[in-house]
Amino acid sequence: MRTHYCGELNSSHEGQEVVLCGWVHRRRDHGGVIFIDLRDRDGLVQVVLDPDRAEVFARAEQARSEYVLKITGRVRPRPAGTVNPDLPTGEIEVLGLDLEILNASETPPIQLDEHGADASEELRLRYRYLDLRRPEMQSRLRTRSRVTQAMRSFLDAQGFLDIETPILTKSTPEGARDYLVPSRTHPGEFFALPQSPQLFKQLLMMSGMDRYYQIARCFRDEDLRADRQPEFTQLDIEVSFMTEDELMAIMETMIRTLFRDVQGVELPDPFPRLTYAESMRRFGSDRPDLRVPLELIDVGDLMAGVDFKVFAEPAQDPEGRVVALRLPRGGELSRKEIDGYTQFVGIYGAKGLAYIKVNAWAEKGREGLQSPILKFLPDSAVDAIMTRTEAVDGDLIFFGADKTTVVNESMGALRVRLGQDRGLLAEGWHPVWVVDFPMFERDAVNQRWVALHHPFTAPKEEQLDLLESDPGACLSRAYDMVLNGTEIGGGSIRIHRDAVQRQVFKLLAISDEQAEDRFGFLLKALRFGCPPHGGIAFGLDRLVMLMTGASSIRDVMAFPKTQSAACLLTDAPSAVDENQLKELALRIRLRA
Repeated sequence: MRTHYCGELNSSHEGQEVVLCGWVHRRRDHGGVIFIDLRDRDGLVQVVLDPDRAEVFARAEQARSEYVLKITGRVRPRPAGTVNPDLPTGEIEVLGLDLEILNASETPPIQLDEHGADASEELRLRYRYLDLRRPEMQSRLRTRSRVTQAMRSFLDAQGFLDIETPILTKSTPEGARDYLVPSRTHPGEFFALPQSPQLFKQLLMMSGMDRYYQIARCFRDEDLRADRQPEFTQLDIEVSFMTEDELMAIMETMIRTLFRDVQGVELPDPFPRLTYAESMRRFGSDRPDLRVPLELIDVGDLMAGVDFKVFAEPAQDPEGRVVALRLPRGGELSRKEIDGYTQFVGIYGAKGLAYIKVNAWAEKGREGLQSPILKFLPDSAVDAIMTRTEAVDGDLIFFGADKTTVVNESMGALRVRLGQDRGLLAEGWHPVWVVDFPMFERDAVNQRWVALHHPFTAPKEEQLDLLESDPGACLSRAYDMVLNGTEIGGGSIRIHRDAVQRQVFKLLAISDEQAEDRFGFLLKALRFGCPPHGGIAFGLDRLVMLMTGASSIRDVMAFPKTQSAACLLTDAPSAVDENQLKELALRIRLRA
């Protein structure tokens, strides 16, 4: 129907007759001459229609916003003084020779220009097909397409095989709740939608596929937030006969290639690495945002003997932590701003936020400091704090003191918040690998061991004996890739020996009967010559969200759900016909 896309026209097409199809982005009537900005997937072009062609002009007068048109015209340069340098097609316009209205449109309930994002998200999701017409949304989905294309091209060139795994599978709870699908042919039994292809990709390694990848749909029935959806997409990867260093090197190259090809950006080579322990110590997080120059500084040894229980008790507690966080020029903060940050850390369980303002330490020493906690601290502790934090006049030192988990979460979040609020974020992209994760952590409720990643992650080979003697000290062969404070990929070398897998299940309080019921097919496969193998999964939605500057993964998905896991466009989920329930041997019983 058309010869060109609107956005591809430029001065090289001058004098050519073109046929364009698209939507009326804007229509203007200037003294008998009608201007139509025609829009398609590639952009906008200005079409001029004059009354010399009466029939064509009459149809142009009928056109309104979002009418679908087919226009035949001739490309010509814009008159002097009317060039639009902000528009890729701004040097030319199309003189309309013929116009056909392919379809009319009602008045759209949302604006489809740069102001469309101001509409409520509920309205945008209900009319998603209109929201997706907006140039911003079109650009994001184009970027997503380029990202997946670049990933496939790289992995294909590296000898990876693109293999699909089942969507209807066995329920093997891995943390979140499964989405269950009742079986008509097996009444009373259920399939589950996969939370990830984890077990199947391991089975593919046992099948000799050697290098696998899949852009996989995953499903988790969990509470939602900006970077979570009930269904999401990940780039899933598994390899055989590779160490973690070898696999990480390939994945690092892939991400560097992706950013170079899609964003025109060069990432560091190699990516820096942090151990989990160092990351938690310095940043309070295993997803450190390296754009923020602030770091947590341990001062528990300085506080263990002070006459101030708020500091002394966590300093003496093996599960406690006391840290300082120096904010350059933080002395400018008002009491109201400090109170605001105190409320902020309270979200993460902190009971308060102590601080010291460094007004004139260089000249007056202790007298040049301002803080309600100074009366509790001896000179030796104050001197040591100032030395260790390297604070200078004009700075402010915040303190966190509590259980280690509370301090890490609250002060780690405060570090990032201060970096954002105070304009401390470095420019650009700052990737990092986090490695040497603990194998297990204690469940806060029942004090059982739980897998920090998942129960198929292998322990360090040299620490296998710790599975018996000291599980809490055992490190895993896991690795996460973090970009600007967001985890974009995570993986591990897997357990490839049946005895080790059963030992890990036992530590996780999974009985032999439970293991056979949930994972019997995997355990059996481990006994038939399973190769050493490992893999990684990248959150595609999250990665594209970062690359496009979107604030939510919903803005890089074509048809997302709300935070209550509902689709406003189709009104799903919805009730089903009674006959369908009978076929599935189901009966609805509402909660009391």
